[in-house]
Amino acid sequence: LVAEIKKKATEAFEVFDRESNQTVDVREIGCIIRSLGCFPSEAEIQELIEKMEVEEAGGFVHLERFLPVVTKVLLDRRFRPIPEDVILHAFEALDENKCGYITKEDLVKYLTEE
Repeated sequence: LVAEIKKKATEAFEVFDRESNQTVDVREIGCIIRSLGCFPSEAEIQELIEKMEVEEAGGFVHLERFLPVVTKVLLDRRFRPIPEDVILHAFEALDENKCGYITKEDLVKYLTEE
């Protein structure tokens, strides 16, 4: 299982390793982790980056520092997506008229005012 997880994480990392030198821009870490089915907040991404001990000038992360942190995240099943029924229930709470949709204006209001 661990070998399979490491392989999956390495493959995701390599998609963003544009120069094929086993490094990625630190700004890509959130995208890589999300591509693996994990959905951490931006603050949680920063915590993970700190664990990767980014030292290089220019903000690059080496695969050997990325792999142990992300393998642990995947093994622990951290940052799982919110279940679909929970999202549907939240949507239904916002759909006051029970019409099956929310207008753009209402969505903007809920996200910015409430």
